[in-house]
Amino acid sequence: MDRFLNLLKEILHIITNRITLYICAMLIQLVILIIVILEFGNYFIYFYALNVILSMFVVISILNGNSNPAYKIAWIIPILLLPIFGGLIYLMFGKYKTSKKVQLKMKKINDEMKLFLNQENEVKKSLKNKSIIAFNQSRYIQKYAHCPVYRNSTSEFFSIGEEMFQSLIKELQKAKRYIFMEYFIIEEGIMWNTILSILEQKAKEGVDVRIIYDDIGCFFKLPYKYNEKLESKGIKCCVFNPFVPILSLRHNNRDHRKITVIDGHTAYTGGINLADEYINEVERFGHWKDTAIMIKGDAAWSFTVFFLSLWEYLTGEEQDFELFRPLDQDNKNYQNNGFIQPFTDSPIDEELVSETIYLNLFNQAKKYIYINTPYLILDNEIQTSLTSAAKRGVDVRIITPHIPDKWYVHEVTRSNYSLLLESGVKIYEYTLGFNHAKTFIVDDQLGVVGTANLDYRSLYLHFECGVWLYDTESIQDIKKDFLKTIEESQQITFSYCASLKWYKKLRNAILRVFAPLM
Repeated sequence: MDRFLNLLKEILHIITNRITLYICAMLIQLVILIIVILEFGNYFIYFYALNVILSMFVVISILNGNSNPAYKIAWIIPILLLPIFGGLIYLMFGKYKTSKKVQLKMKKINDEMKLFLNQENEVKKSLKNKSIIAFNQSRYIQKYAHCPVYRNSTSEFFSIGEEMFQSLIKELQKAKRYIFMEYFIIEEGIMWNTILSILEQKAKEGVDVRIIYDDIGCFFKLPYKYNEKLESKGIKCCVFNPFVPILSLRHNNRDHRKITVIDGHTAYTGGINLADEYINEVERFGHWKDTAIMIKGDAAWSFTVFFLSLWEYLTGEEQDFELFRPLDQDNKNYQNNGFIQPFTDSPIDEELVSETIYLNLFNQAKKYIYINTPYLILDNEIQTSLTSAAKRGVDVRIITPHIPDKWYVHEVTRSNYSLLLESGVKIYEYTLGFNHAKTFIVDDQLGVVGTANLDYRSLYLHFECGVWLYDTESIQDIKKDFLKTIEESQQITFSYCASLKWYKKLRNAILRVFAPLM
């Protein structure tokens, strides 16, 4: 009897599970759509003519739009192949831009954000005197991402998730006023449970603890309405862009940022989410290679503003940013010879901040470009920039994973190898497992550690963030880690690319065409 009851409970759990219900809702919508289409079969001639005309107008609209050419091609091909339904499918799924209402709401908050991110002129002058190249790159970030560059700040680079985790625990335990955490993925386990116990204790002590997590990122990781569980513990929580089971790609805009801010003077970002594979407590795709950076000092304030701006956008509650300024006793003298500039990138505006920052790095490189990225799904601009750098004699090296987390994305990554190799770019695959790091360094002076991958989703669709670095000590640490990672990687050769079977080359070529939609 007990076994029967337990079995019944398991069946009920599966039936009432959020994922099961959502799949059923999506299937019902799909069936209704098919029925509607079949009903239109009685008026096929009119239906066909109407949709062909619609597809023609859609193609013209796509061609005249300002989206990336690769994205245009990825949609025009299926529309031409399926003229009856192609235009209709694009109108349902193809528009990745948010509504005017959302854009206006975010613009208002961004305008407010600018008021609290003021650029110190002395810092600008100092950077300009030191390097006009670095100054111009920094000026772009300040003008178009509205993020100032700082001096009175330090940066500490972590070459592996385990190191970042230990540092994060120590800093969280020191929090006195507030802890803000924003992550794409949170999953119950050793890492998150350890952090959560600290957050619970801090909330009891009166510390303002807030969490933002992405609903799609945590869809299979956290229980349904996990935010309510956190709220019951005294932790304020927002879920970014909650998933609704509707046949639409409006959920494409995800919060891919990874941010922790403590009392306005300490901040973390990088590739590391709050789940056990990121600290190698569980093995999913071999050894997980990831990186992060800790910022202390004035520059941490930018991350406070980033978080509060998104919190205000999600909740609709106006935030008094001034209340979260670091206290006088926290404004220590953080000695650092270099410059640190946190930045954020939003898909709501039409400025491709992350991609432009990367292009500025690549185009100004004289000696070398070293890149860690889990995905190498390049648009024409990035590809041309990297190949041009290699052709002019710059040592361009890229490390990607050897063990993929998504096979089809990995095959698109590999499909880019041949053209890069022909231009002199050196490519390595991290043989021990999955390389999730996103680091970029140029000529021992310039670098970026952040959350944005070299793929369309990060550069065009997601909320991202990072830290631009010039002449900091952490640049050398990033370089040392990169060279060490190369020793644990295998170099990709022309013979490897040539040895692929013809049908795999054909498959990869097709996947590459539709890469912007992945």
